[in-house]
Amino acid sequence: MMRVFHFIENYFWVFLLAGIALGLSYPVYNNFFMSLLKPLLMLMLLLVFLKTNLVQIITQIRDYRLMLYLLCFYMFIIPLVLFAGINFINREFAIGILLLTAMPAAVSSPTLTDIVKGNIALSASLAIITSMVAPFTVPVIFMIVKYEGLSINSLEMFTDLAILVFVPLVLSLVIRRVVPGLVEKGKNKFTSVNIFIIFIMVFAAMGSQRELILTDTLNVIWKVGFMYLVYLILHIIGYFIGKKQDKQSQIAITISTVYKNNGMAIVLAAIHFEPAILVLMILSEFPWNTLLAPYRRVLKYL
Repeated sequence: MMRVFHFIENYFWVFLLAGIALGLSYPVYNNFFMSLLKPLLMLMLLLVFLKTNLVQIITQIRDYRLMLYLLCFYMFIIPLVLFAGINFINREFAIGILLLTAMPAAVSSPTLTDIVKGNIALSASLAIITSMVAPFTVPVIFMIVKYEGLSINSLEMFTDLAILVFVPLVLSLVIRRVVPGLVEKGKNKFTSVNIFIIFIMVFAAMGSQRELILTDTLNVIWKVGFMYLVYLILHIIGYFIGKKQDKQSQIAITISTVYKNNGMAIVLAAIHFEPAILVLMILSEFPWNTLLAPYRRVLKYL
């Protein structure tokens, strides 16, 4: 059985690609799986918390200088700099990238950090903190660029994020106290389980937009290529932001820079933006789900 878990962890990229391919080919039970996205995210975060020492997370958060430094880059500098550069070329793309990069670090970023052997505690800390400040920073970002029509209910977003983050956190503390031996015994399997959860989430998201993606192939290819370029740039930015940190922390910082909560971006785009922005957010699933494997290979030479 352990061989199966090792196979899943070593060849995680196969499952991510399979999620994309199957979602576009066989969107079976799509509505059902879409309704499970939030519980699946919570389960994923629960497994991450169970595998991570909470004391380490608190220690990372107490390093307020590092946290403020990273928050400034994540929530303001990177989104605004990329927007300014892309706005000269295409306003639509610039708004889309601004929305995507203004999002908090993905809830699954600790799982991705775990896959590439980074600092999980730092990654989890960044996911929590950026999620907390996003309701404030996202509206401010769009006020700065003078984009009209954005309206975010901060209370509803805070409620969703609190449920998403703190319920798994509290539950993990209870489980650790009640059955610590079971947690220790299952730690080696948590990463593989989370990879399978990501597979289901990718399958659901891609399947929900299957017709949209397959309607205009040439236009989609061009936009996907643009998204890959942006994600490669984000990898480079993340590398240099964390240059002074140890390698594990640098990996966590890079993952948090690149892998934003595109699920949240898709929801916001559907509610507050024109369809073209929504398409870009959906297409961000392609680089999001395919660049981790090449990044893990590159890490061997860094």
